[in-house]
Amino acid sequence: VQLQAFGGGLVQPGGSLRLSCAASGGIFSFDVMGWYRQAPGKQRELVATLNIGGTFDYLDSVKGRFTISRDNAKNTVYLQMNSLKHEDTAVYYCNARVYKSWGLRDDYWGQGTLVTVSS
Repeated sequence: VQLQAFGGGLVQPGGSLRLSCAASGGIFSFDVMGWYRQAPGKQRELVATLNIGGTFDYLDSVKGRFTISRDNAKNTVYLQMNSLKHEDTAVYYCNARVYKSWGLRDDYWGQGTLVTVSS
């Protein structure tokens, strides 16, 4: 399984970016798709996830500004980021997860795309 992320870049505070991530190879559907980020010197954190049933989960600091969506037919997940702030600067990683028996799960990660919010 490969995940390929697109859409990072340099944006001014208050601006918008849209990230996309397409999964390919071997998996018909993913139970959860989402985005994580890691800023310099910090741990990776969950930004937003969306499960196949339509349940969302967002990092508190991005609620109302970021919107996650997915196209299950294409195994693609999107992250629309509005009203970007300096503190949103990070490498963003897409994730796709498949739950298995006995509480196990497989996690797949994209290569990361850099988002820099700067004036």
